[in-house]
Amino acid sequence: MTTVVDASVVLAWLQDEAGADDAEGHLMEGVIGAANWSEVLQKARQHGVDAELVARLLTSFGIEVADVVEGDGRSAAALWRIGSPLSLADRLCLALGLRLGVPVATADAAWVNAAGGPEIILIR
Repeated sequence: MTTVVDASVVLAWLQDEAGADDAEGHLMEGVIGAANWSEVLQKARQHGVDAELVARLLTSFGIEVADVVEGDGRSAAALWRIGSPLSLADRLCLALGLRLGVPVATADAAWVNAAGGPEIILIR
């Protein structure tokens, strides 16, 4: 089953954090939005790791990078709530899940309360 993966899932796997074993399965057939892809590569650079090496490693798993489209922007805006902990990248990830009609995997438990979003799979 295809799953949209949040940056937190990829980072948990890369950094061998709690949930890394569950994260690996989602990377095999997963889809990540371009905004979250950028987050992962930026974090690699922040930690002194070659971002292109990380990108090649992840694509070797078969993860697909999806463009952000106009409809995603509309959906992400509709998911915004006053006081919500969800960032724009979080909401774009959820919007991609809605567009593709598939669950979204994350390490962030706050996503479970995202009204109007897709099914959420927590990796930890």
